[in-house]
Amino acid sequence: MTAGEAGGAGQSWGYPQPSGSGPKGGSVVRRILLGSQLRRLREGGGITREAAGYSIRASESKISRMELGRVSFKTRDVEDLLTLYGVTDEGERGALLSLAKEANVAGWWHSYSDVLPGWFQTYVGLEAAASQIRAYEVQFVHGLVQTEAYAHAVVVRGTSGLAEDEIERRVALRLARQKILVAEHAPHLHLVLDEAALRRPYGDREVMRGQLQHLIEISEQSNVTLRVMPFSYGGHAGESGAFALLSFPESDLSDVVYLEQLTSALYLDKREEVEQYERAMAQLTEAAPGPEESRDLLRGLRQLT
Repeated sequence: MTAGEAGGAGQSWGYPQPSGSGPKGGSVVRRILLGSQLRRLREGGGITREAAGYSIRASESKISRMELGRVSFKTRDVEDLLTLYGVTDEGERGALLSLAKEANVAGWWHSYSDVLPGWFQTYVGLEAAASQIRAYEVQFVHGLVQTEAYAHAVVVRGTSGLAEDEIERRVALRLARQKILVAEHAPHLHLVLDEAALRRPYGDREVMRGQLQHLIEISEQSNVTLRVMPFSYGGHAGESGAFALLSFPESDLSDVVYLEQLTSALYLDKREEVEQYERAMAQLTEAAPGPEESRDLLRGLRQLT
């Protein structure tokens, strides 16, 4: 793990029609939605990626990256592709070209690009656009519910040789992400924390006591559901480690599973793979004590700290 970019937060994207626009969706989601629309139009017209690439003076791989939402879009390229795909209706063309402009707007997190790994920028964009975030954590307290002191301790422990200003920038990024939980259209955070994440110390006793108290308080928010998976339960469905499930208000955007690795991350959206993680989350939720009993566990751990 990389000091827990998301938790402490080979891609297989295949997204499909945007339903509304606005800043919450973010450039990442807009790129994915536009790319999937272009892919649908290309395939509907029986046009190969090679032919599409030729029409915009680009390679087949460039078309693939565009359709997966991994690159920005030039207006001229989108116009030429829509012409090639036979899209002549001005309303449809206008909607897709507007989406292309939205997709190229930089998200707030781009101001942290000096400390934000390229592979993690995608996650931050998806997280900001999500209507529901379900996550299981075993190593760290999840980044969206960390205190500043705990986040500082995690960053310091997880990286070595960083200048203090860079450490502070990383912590500031983590705190900035947390603003989504109090936004007007805040997502619902459904979080299962393994007891190991709560007993593993980051910082001194006061840092851990403060973190446990923060979890007790934030778990009272109407859009936050927090459960603790106690050691006493034994083995459970989270045996493969930490993961996050992101769901979106756009009906055509499939759920995404995020798996963080040491130097990269894996994003899964194939239905059969997502369903396995949904089952695991459902089993973890059923096995773990409910929110009130979990708060009692947190209070007990705070007293022991």
